[in-house]
Amino acid sequence: MSPAVPRQDAIWAKQVGTALARCSAREGEIKLPLLWTGLLALIALGWIGACVILVRGVARLKRLEQIAPAADADCPPISVLVAARDEEEKLPRALATLLALDYPGYELIVVNDRSRDATSRILDDHAQRDPRLKVVHLSELPRGWLGKTHALQKASERAQSDWLLITDADVRFHASVLRRAVTFVRENQLDHLTIFADVELEGFWEKTVVSYWVLGFQLRFQPWRVSNPRARQYMGVGAFQLIRRPAFEAIGEYKRLALEVVDDVRLGYLVKRAGLRSGVLIGDELLRVRWQEGLGNIIRGLTKNAFAALHYSVLETLANLILLLGLSLLPFFAVVLAVGIPQLLAGVGVAAMLFVHAYAARQLRLSPLYGLTHPLGALLFGYILVRSMVVTLWRGGVVWRETYYSLEELRKGMV
Repeated sequence: MSPAVPRQDAIWAKQVGTALARCSAREGEIKLPLLWTGLLALIALGWIGACVILVRGVARLKRLEQIAPAADADCPPISVLVAARDEEEKLPRALATLLALDYPGYELIVVNDRSRDATSRILDDHAQRDPRLKVVHLSELPRGWLGKTHALQKASERAQSDWLLITDADVRFHASVLRRAVTFVRENQLDHLTIFADVELEGFWEKTVVSYWVLGFQLRFQPWRVSNPRARQYMGVGAFQLIRRPAFEAIGEYKRLALEVVDDVRLGYLVKRAGLRSGVLIGDELLRVRWQEGLGNIIRGLTKNAFAALHYSVLETLANLILLLGLSLLPFFAVVLAVGIPQLLAGVGVAAMLFVHAYAARQLRLSPLYGLTHPLGALLFGYILVRSMVVTLWRGGVVWRETYYSLEELRKGMV
């Protein structure tokens, strides 16, 4: 038998199928480069925009040293409120500066929150020598409160002044800080003022992580827009928050923040949401703090805060992680692996992100060469985000200063 002859329609179908397959392959080849090119273009534009926003924004922020100190007649009474727990190492230096403030008519109220080290003795010794210092000792923490917010609430209840200054037990003040802050508040008719402290950093790893974190913090919160009553931006920094008592009472005092881990930022949020006037200053060397010592302590400190700042949301945390790694790492890989226009766009994005990181590092008085640590900072901060989420979910809550708070009650207490 002779072999079967293929039918003509079968031959045509095979030819059409082959042509379609080739077209489909070419379309895929076209679409993939276009997709990556568009993505890299968006990332490059985003980093260029970040450069413009940060440089212009920081230039609009005033520095504390630029503000003239107020005269005695323009200095209202102020109550300085501090919560302290196991602060024997840093408290003596901070207390010395707080008691040396050049300001008439202020009182200092420090609440010892169940300390087990020498904090209690240090406070009592200083109180015996200076009557402006009032010490409150707490031995128990009532249910439904974080230790810090409960201590600050107790301090506010003891306060006698119409202005309250909330600060941390490790912050060191220049003698003129309060006079300068009062001038700025009066000239701008503010209800609330927060000041960025100068963070003292030591070693490569501290500077790498904190410079990356500060860059993200500034771009996220845009503190230069806080004073605009029509803007949504808000700000609260634990090192310095000066607030009028009527404003403090209007936002619900610390009773409203009883279970807020990031209470400083949320206080600024409540102020802005209430329609009150808020402002921000840069403290530079007039307000200083040695925050966390060493990379391990920074990671542990941010483990407590990172997931809380993202509302204990797994979805929000994963979205931020993808965005963080995509924006900060993808252009570096594309510079090495891509060719042509995608590689050029990736190079522009890398140059812009290194510049903006270097600029943020300069705000911390670091070498601009720390801008080169950007991808390393992104990896470390990504690890912190994942660790914060996993540890919090694994524990079912947060452990803060050796006290456990369940995730259920923390979520209920969110502002």
